[in-house]
Amino acid sequence: MMDAKNNIPFWKKCLRHYGALTGISILTIAAIFALTGYWIIPDPSPNANRMIPALGSRPPGFSITLLKIPIPDVPPTNLIEQGVNGKRDQYQYIPVTSWKKEGAHWVVQQFIDEGITKEVIFSAATVGENPFKQTTFWLGTDKFGRDILSRLILGTRVSWSVGTIAVFISLLLGIGLGSIAGYYGGKIDGAVMWLVNVVWSMPTLLLVFAITLLLGKGFWQVFVAIGLSMWVNVARMVRGQVLATRELSYIEAARALGYSDSRIIIRHILPNIMGPIWVLAASNFASAIVMEAGLSFLGVGVQPPMPSWGLMLKENYNFIITNRPALALAPGIAIMLLVWAFNLLGNGLRDIMSVRT
Repeated sequence: MMDAKNNIPFWKKCLRHYGALTGISILTIAAIFALTGYWIIPDPSPNANRMIPALGSRPPGFSITLLKIPIPDVPPTNLIEQGVNGKRDQYQYIPVTSWKKEGAHWVVQQFIDEGITKEVIFSAATVGENPFKQTTFWLGTDKFGRDILSRLILGTRVSWSVGTIAVFISLLLGIGLGSIAGYYGGKIDGAVMWLVNVVWSMPTLLLVFAITLLLGKGFWQVFVAIGLSMWVNVARMVRGQVLATRELSYIEAARALGYSDSRIIIRHILPNIMGPIWVLAASNFASAIVMEAGLSFLGVGVQPPMPSWGLMLKENYNFIITNRPALALAPGIAIMLLVWAFNLLGNGLRDIMSVRT
């Protein structure tokens, strides 16, 4: 019975584990949003940064008609460019409550605020014969009149990016230094562990602040800063695993056959300790997302107008105590769901791979 159970493919074990399956499902949806964001969001402008000041801080489900006024000399955006950087707005959008056509002109009531409008006249030759667009803001708008849903979906790309880059850096440094320390031991091990302990003794947030100030504020800098602060726990874990594995008989046999140290580490040791590494990577992915959100909330992470969930919390947290808490709750729930999914995946991998912690 045990042999039959052990012969079950890894992907089937994941599908049979409720927690891992739930985590994978949420992460798959998030990955789709990250990859296709600009193609599916209501506001595909770069960074979903279309500001309509008159529509600032509107509640979820707010619906209004927008008058599209063409902006001259704006080149069209192809589909691939839109998917990467967004679609350049070819129109200026003005909210209106009513309109009528009088000869060669459109007479509209421009929306200023609740119960306040202003009559404005536009030439039909300028705006066209059908220049109106009904728009619904399903999650409302922020104080600048930007669509919350669009920025929320696009923020998934930032969270996925910070997790991927930070975990890659932490695994690269942690596996490399941990393997060397654990395999060679002696003075090399002592030097590496001294460095690990020095970095480990520093408060994580303070370390990230220092690295961020050194590298500067920005999209890529915060990813590197988070990655450089997360490698120590990987190095400690890998060192311990390598110390236990290097004394096994098959490693002794590899040495007897004259294999190089690098081949023994890469081909024989690392493949057999990847289970704990993947579990730790999933945990670090969740930690990186929370850390990026915190840094952006404090103003030293991702900078405006790029949509980051932490930055959205900073811009809208005052609305929690008003009648429009959804403006702040939406990015908070998104962070919670993504972190929860990675924790579920990590716990599932631990159970499936029988990793002892």
